[in-house]
Amino acid sequence: MAERPPSVPRLAWEEEEKGTEDVPAWQPDEVEEVQPLQADPDWNLPEEQEHARALFHSSAQRFWESLKPSEREDATIAAVEGMADLDSYNAEACAAMLDVLVESDTSRLQHVPSIVRCIYRWLMSNTHVAAEHRLDNSLLELTHAHPHDVAVTLLRCAPSCDRAAATMWRVMVSRSRTAEQVLRELVCVLEDWPLHSTCTSDGDSADVFALAATRVLQEILRLPGCPRRLNVLFPRIFLALLFQIFFATQQMPEEVDTFWRGCQQEGCPPTNPSRFAMLTVKALLCRLEYDDMVFEVERKRGWDTLLSAETYHCAMGLLARQVRGISRSLCYSIAGYLVKLLRRKKQRWEVPTMAFLVELLVYPNVRCWGDRILQLVPMYLQSKCRLMHRLVLRGLLALCKTPLMVRRMRPLLRRLIELLMDADKEVVGMTLSVLSKVLWATGIPVASPITLQLAERLRPLFDSDANHVQLLSMHLFRDVMELVAEEGKKPLKQHVHQSLIPLLCHLHDENQRVAELAEYSSRVEEYLQQSLLYLQSPQASMRAAAIRFLGLAGRHVMHQQVKLQVIYKALQSTTKDVSFSISSLATQTLFLLRAAERNPPSRFRLPVLRERFRRAWRRWPSLRDNGFLCCWSSVQS
Repeated sequence: MAERPPSVPRLAWEEEEKGTEDVPAWQPDEVEEVQPLQADPDWNLPEEQEHARALFHSSAQRFWESLKPSEREDATIAAVEGMADLDSYNAEACAAMLDVLVESDTSRLQHVPSIVRCIYRWLMSNTHVAAEHRLDNSLLELTHAHPHDVAVTLLRCAPSCDRAAATMWRVMVSRSRTAEQVLRELVCVLEDWPLHSTCTSDGDSADVFALAATRVLQEILRLPGCPRRLNVLFPRIFLALLFQIFFATQQMPEEVDTFWRGCQQEGCPPTNPSRFAMLTVKALLCRLEYDDMVFEVERKRGWDTLLSAETYHCAMGLLARQVRGISRSLCYSIAGYLVKLLRRKKQRWEVPTMAFLVELLVYPNVRCWGDRILQLVPMYLQSKCRLMHRLVLRGLLALCKTPLMVRRMRPLLRRLIELLMDADKEVVGMTLSVLSKVLWATGIPVASPITLQLAERLRPLFDSDANHVQLLSMHLFRDVMELVAEEGKKPLKQHVHQSLIPLLCHLHDENQRVAELAEYSSRVEEYLQQSLLYLQSPQASMRAAAIRFLGLAGRHVMHQQVKLQVIYKALQSTTKDVSFSISSLATQTLFLLRAAERNPPSRFRLPVLRERFRRAWRRWPSLRDNGFLCCWSSVQS
């Protein structure tokens, strides 16, 4: 037998948590209560049968009173167990005894599962309308007093929901006081895949198939009216069915497959379990008059996407966006359930759950769950799933719209900075956006380890292939320089030095926004080796910038022959550049450096070089037209 996948823990829908009492619950539209189902609207008991039933009831009452209290339930069960094999006269007498029993004190009954099985067998053996509805009142009283025993026992008796079981389920949801009880029991079974573990009062602990509850739910949805409590419980039922589709798509345990083949032989739709659950979702939405949502998801091929394990999370996002158009309070309720789900660790449904939740965070009332979501973020940022990283970061960006939430993200800074090393440029870009918002909202300690770590991680991003990552990293680098107080800048000196060459070269980036940010952020000089890398840049403007910097740096290392020879060699190789302007500039720079080496200036200090270099770059627009010689002459003057 195939290994059974881990069961989805039932959502803790019932547990109330502090802080949610003041938020209004989702209030669905009023829906007309379902009337008791009758197989034949024209059927009524003849007057003589009504009289006979009254006589049977009176006789059963006298017989029941003659028994000892400890014997009454056992005697009634013994009578009811033989109903299916008796003639109509004796069967009516037994039914009257059951009526008397449930009218007395239903809450004290100790053999409810046995009575339910007897009623089921009675209906299986009778097809006459009068017999089919003879025990309706008794069934309703039993369901009201013992909803768990009645619902679970019937699911075990008839998991495929045959004719007799369907009749019993319809009766149970025909009254509002029992409909809610029955639906809650069904939801508990739906929420566990593939089997729901439970125990009835008779000690029976046999598991119940979640698909059996789905089959019953579809039968209920066929009723001419919609039970009001079905509308109220919509969030739980909707999510339970969606996750049932997910698990049925991912893996089909052998026991479930065997069960479903048996159901198909007994008349269930000829389709697989995942598609059957999807059809139930659509039926649920249509019964609650959300037809537009069904049509819109169909138009965007969302239902087909829902049936693929690879694209399931995309369909969940699409469904969430459609739910947003129904009700904000509904979104709040669903978000609360999803947060409770995400608190369960190491479950396969975490990605689709997060995908649904993130889409709901556009509403301020849903962001009220922000504190609990932030508690989950560290765990899910450690996930090895890159898609989960994207979803979590999208959620953080949505929460950043609430100032209080931004300030509470400060403990996440260290983990966010680690994400800057991720290979996924989309993850890095979103991380930079979140970091920028958090730093501006909370400030950063002077020369803190986090600040130093951030400066170190930002530098490689200046050369990212993704323009948006370049822009965001330079923007954040500028923010860090502005946020750190003057006395805290000394520990950052090394990191700032190492950032200069990339920023200087990006002054001439073909992307104007990158160039502007680089100009704003350049503040100090950098090492020679960095500039050599930019001689290989595919952008001619950046290669030219590197050549100009080598010309200035060459004057600074004029008495350091090893470094000077490195510069000569780099410039010499650049004289063969495919661009004529670049090769000419390299030739001119090489000539001037060698001339300066033969005739060094009497006084040439680094501060002077740095100041004139800075002024030269600020005058770059005019220097671009006049050429490098003008820049060089200004340095020598």
